[in-house]
Amino acid sequence: MNRGTMNSKRRDFLKLTAAASSTLIAGDALAAGHKNLEIYDKAYGVLVDSTFCIGCRKCEYACNQVNSLPTQELKAFDDKSVFHEHRRPTDAAYTVVNTYPDPEIPDKNYYLKVQCMHCNDPACASACIVGAFKKSPEGPVTYDAWKCMGCRYCMVACPFQIPAYEYSDAFAPKVVKCTFCYTRIAEGKRPGCVDICPNEALTFGTRKEIIEQAHSRIRQYPGRYHDHVYGEHEVGGTSWVYLAAADFDATELPKLTDRPIPETTESIQHGVFKSFIPPIALYGLLALAMNSLKNRKNGGDDNEQS
Repeated sequence: MNRGTMNSKRRDFLKLTAAASSTLIAGDALAAGHKNLEIYDKAYGVLVDSTFCIGCRKCEYACNQVNSLPTQELKAFDDKSVFHEHRRPTDAAYTVVNTYPDPEIPDKNYYLKVQCMHCNDPACASACIVGAFKKSPEGPVTYDAWKCMGCRYCMVACPFQIPAYEYSDAFAPKVVKCTFCYTRIAEGKRPGCVDICPNEALTFGTRKEIIEQAHSRIRQYPGRYHDHVYGEHEVGGTSWVYLAAADFDATELPKLTDRPIPETTESIQHGVFKSFIPPIALYGLLALAMNSLKNRKNGGDDNEQS
């Protein structure tokens, strides 16, 4: 390789390095901006009333249909044997229904649907250094696979352990989760799971409306509900909020403070990325050195062959 070609490649690499630095710094700035994220009272949300849920799992079926996930016929979701084990959302199932016991009646179980909570101040968006996650004004936390670099920081940051990764896809794996049927909402429709729910355990509306409705139900039927609307304040508030017959400690929903997770993650992230340009430059020099050694080796091989 001649000196001119080498210098050209070096310039190209430094341009790429500069672009990468700008992207990462922009991602960091984006994360910092989440501190000022408003509570989206006018955005959409869903009230999950677990006292109404009958465990039919039709919401799982509808979610699979909307998101073109592998699925079975609707009647296959009548299978209650799945409740013998605790399940989490995966890359093949964005929502699942589990059971939790009634603390006062051990033989009685309630059902609880879980999916992405679409936080008002999402930890996944804060942790993402390239801005692949974004909280939309309509409520959903959206994901841009084109921006994603597969670091999976979002999976670590999420307090609800929701984002999943397509480990089975070796060429173009994505981080996946409940989409809140963002496309349907944009078209004026309700999420697929809400539409199909036969017992009206899921109520769709603005976040302000569903929280007011949740408190109204607690006031009207105090013996039916534990006096707490989960998600109203947890981690700064979520778009999906819950009612339950028992203390939420008995459910799989984690006990969390009102403090948004990004307040913690961003302080750590800013410390890590405060001086991120020098490491980028270092990685660039290392890559150039490796490239130079590789070219020398290839040149030596060519000489030996000639």
